[in-house]
Amino acid sequence: MAMERGAGIADGAVSAPPDRDLSTASRLRSIFGGSVGNLVEWYDWYVYSAFSLYFAHAFFPGEDLTAQLLSTAAIFAVGFLMRPIGGWLMGWYADRHGRKSALTLSVTMMCLGSLMIALTPTYQTIGLMSPVILVAARLLQGLSVGGEYGTSATYLSEMAARESRGFYSSFQYVTLIMGQLLALLVLVLLQRVFLTEQQLHDWGWRIPFVIGALCAVTAMYLRRRIEETQSFTRHRSAQPRGSLLRQLARHPRAVAIVVGLTLGGTVAFYTYSTYMQKFLVNTVGLTKDDATLISAGSLVLFMLLQPLVGALSDRIGRRPLLIGFGVLGTLLTVPILTALSETKSGWVAFGLICAALVIVSGYTSINAVVKAELFPASIRALGVGLPYALTVSIFGGTAEYFALWFKEAGHEGWFYWYVTGCIALSLVIYVVMPDTKHQSEMDRD
Repeated sequence: MAMERGAGIADGAVSAPPDRDLSTASRLRSIFGGSVGNLVEWYDWYVYSAFSLYFAHAFFPGEDLTAQLLSTAAIFAVGFLMRPIGGWLMGWYADRHGRKSALTLSVTMMCLGSLMIALTPTYQTIGLMSPVILVAARLLQGLSVGGEYGTSATYLSEMAARESRGFYSSFQYVTLIMGQLLALLVLVLLQRVFLTEQQLHDWGWRIPFVIGALCAVTAMYLRRRIEETQSFTRHRSAQPRGSLLRQLARHPRAVAIVVGLTLGGTVAFYTYSTYMQKFLVNTVGLTKDDATLISAGSLVLFMLLQPLVGALSDRIGRRPLLIGFGVLGTLLTVPILTALSETKSGWVAFGLICAALVIVSGYTSINAVVKAELFPASIRALGVGLPYALTVSIFGGTAEYFALWFKEAGHEGWFYWYVTGCIALSLVIYVVMPDTKHQSEMDRD
């Protein structure tokens, strides 16, 4: 990079602006702005699933609730499939025009998507245009959340001081989990405190989307005031022209590492987070209320663990934690899920899920910074976002489907081995990859 910048100056190119040290307050304000925006993005993403039971009838006619829910689930899946496109487009935008601009654009798109859902008339009022607008809103949100990961992972990693990258980048998963919990909290409050069942079905389901849009406006304001990262600012004038995808293709090993390290982690994460509530009801036999309480409680613990494990990676390195997740996940996934399926105690179920999430934290807390440390600044957001989004869409997004498919076929235990196999494949990558704390492309910025 130094040679490229030197050549650019010799050829008459505009030199990069001089480095400017950020104050601690400015750095923390920027990290906070980036993290809060991430929370809002994930709240808006999860609230669709949390409230689909109440708004399905508004967009799809008929008396069959199952058919209505399948229609909303199909639209949810369409939004999920847009994530790789979002990772590509927003990664390109962040590497060309800056992390700050991309983060602001991302949360703006999410705001518009939520507002569209909140204000769209029902099928009875405007007919077929109602579900069409819903699809358009989810496509917009899919693009937004797909681009958010790579850009925010890049931003938080670049904005943090070298000795605390693991700690600060871990807040990406803190806010992701917090968004999921906030969506659940809004649902519980509206159900049990503010509205009746009929009011929720008639119009109350619009409230969480209005809240999401308003929160997104606040996040837009905060993100407009954050600092641009010095890594992008230094390299902007010397950035090579041409296709960023072609530039990314020059780093096949880094792309393969992102895919490999994400594979097992995303399957484990979706198994013990989003799928676990259904598992506790359908397999363990707990009530819906107990399953919701156990899932929420375990996610709170999981959220609090992230910065602690991230800080540990700043001391001992990233690779030992990834290998720890790979080894323990490979050895203990089948025993944990088997024990879960056989217990009838809510407390035992809570303890087993917490144990599993402690293991998964070896991946979730540091996966953002590891990926950011693999790529040069010129293609960092794209390099982090695109292969990650593809892997999550293929493996993370299908984890629940495979779990239910195996259960329907009468071989639920096979899913436990599927999760184990995915983690074992990632373990191979963890063993052979370098420790990015000590061999980081970010140190060359």
